[in-house]
Formats: sequence, C-alpha cells, structure tokens
Amino acid sequence: MPRDNRLSRSLHALIHLDRHVKRATSDAMAKMLGTNPVVVRRMMSGLREKGYLVSEKGHGGGWELRAELRDITLLDVYQAIGSPALFSIGPAADPSPCLVEHAVDARLDQALGEAEALLLQRFSQITVADIADDYLQKMASLGLDPHIFPRCSD
Repeated sequence: MPRDNRLSRSLHALIHLDRHVKRATSDAMAKMLGTNPVVVRRMMSGLREKGYLVSEKGHGGGWELRAELRDITLLDVYQAIGSPALFSIGPAADPSPCLVEHAVDARLDQALGEAEALLLQRFSQITVADIADDYLQKMASLGLDPHIFPRCSD
C-alpha cells in the first residue's frame, strides 16, 4: 500500500519557498517534488485556503509564502492537506458478527485513537521553522552553503 506523502511534500515545498525560491510555479514545484503539477495544485490549495500561501495565475505567477514558518506547525499543515489517515492499520472495514473480531476492533480503535491523539499533540509542538533549522544544521555539518538551492530531483 503506497504511503500518503502529501504532508512531507507540503513541508518540503514550504521550506523551499521560504529559503530558496520565494515564488514558484506548480510546474517548478512538481519537478522539485518528483510529481505532477496537478498534484501540487491540489496539495497547495489547502495551504492557500488556510492563509499560509498565496497564488497568482499567469506569466510571473506562482505560489508564494504568506506566513512565517515559525507560525506554521506540522498540525497546521496536516489539517490544511485534509487530515489524511495517520495509520494504515485498523479494524476490519466490514462489520462482522464475530465477538472475537468485536473485541479486537474495540482494542485497536482505542489504541489507535490514543496514538493519534499523542501524535497530533506532538505535531502541534513542531513548527516548519524547526524543520528548516534542521535542514540548515545538516547543510552546515556537510560544509555546504545553505543559500545555494539544493538539488532535490533528477
């Protein structure tokens, strides 16, 4: 089952917009993220609706950051992209008359609900600026100039 990578791609895009390009078209973002422009537009539209980005159509247009990275949390981005399922495991989709399955499903639901609450609470504590700082530290540890646009795709 493929993973939903909209959260990581959205974070990636936000950091590039802040640190490197300031404005980028959906085509340019798609090349950087290794996807297609339609996927980028869908992904970024939620961020625009929340006020984190603005977009302009036409020549010279593109996506531009509206908010400071320190004011955007992982939880904010997660919610902006539609709050996708965090776990690919869980109870059976079809109800069963089996009491064993009922017990299994109840415990799984409880444990997954608790885990999701903890994860979302942690997401609320991490800003996109924290991740951008991690990137800068990684660049510095490798002796690389963080102002040079990194190559992210072939």
